Amino acid sequence: MNALIDIQQIIFDLIMNTNNTKAVIYARVSSQNDRQDTARQVNDLKRFALSQEMEIVETFEEHISGAKKLEEREILTQCLEYCKNNSVNYLLISELSRLGRSTLQVLRSLEILHEAKVCVYIQNIGLYSLQPDGTVNPVASIMITILAEMSNIERGNIQYRLNSGRQQYINRGGKLGRRKGSIKTAEQKKEEYKEVISLLKRGYSIRNVAKLTGFSIQTVQTVKNQFVNP
Repeated sequence: MNALIDIQQIIFDLIMNTNNTKAVIYARVSSQNDRQDTARQVNDLKRFALSQEMEIVETFEEHISGAKKLEEREILTQCLEYCKNNSVNYLLISELSRLGRSTLQVLRSLEILHEAKVCVYIQNIGLYSLQPDGTVNPVASIMITILAEMSNIERGNIQYRLNSGRQQYINRGGKLGRRKGSIKTAEQKKEEYKEVISLLKRGYSIRNVAKLTGFSIQTVQTVKNQFVNP
């Protein structure tokens, strides 16, 4: 009798596993050091998957700038290949920028996934890229393109403001970089690094701020310690 029950349980488990909705998590942060990690993204997406009765079959975590091309992002490339080759139903991401900050790169990743009938779920806006019948969600397609382009524009605006601010500083007689033997007051430092401080307060990583402003990572870290997290 017990053997019969065990067999029935095995058959039931096989049926349930066959019907499970397979999902993959992809999480990314820009920093390659210990100041940022992907734990929050992964945990939030796991909770969502559990609420939707999705089976998480794989999790991919990457530490790299979203501005990098798809070919330079080894983990994302592995994630896309896994989704294509393992009958995955959903790729779960916390926000669109996790796929990249270039509109072209984001759309390329989506095209690869959609051809394999993999639906992308973007958690922060609750958006599915495919409809239940497997066709592209037209509303999602429009929103994704707009959001990706807005991210592009924001990055361009930040770079423009930084370049403009540096030029104004130079025009007023300021000199970039540290002068030998010079000691700056806190107010002078605030003026010189105002864009760095602004980006840090808005949540940008130290590495991204360094790339956007042209200052070294060490300088950005020092500014953060002095003016953002004293």
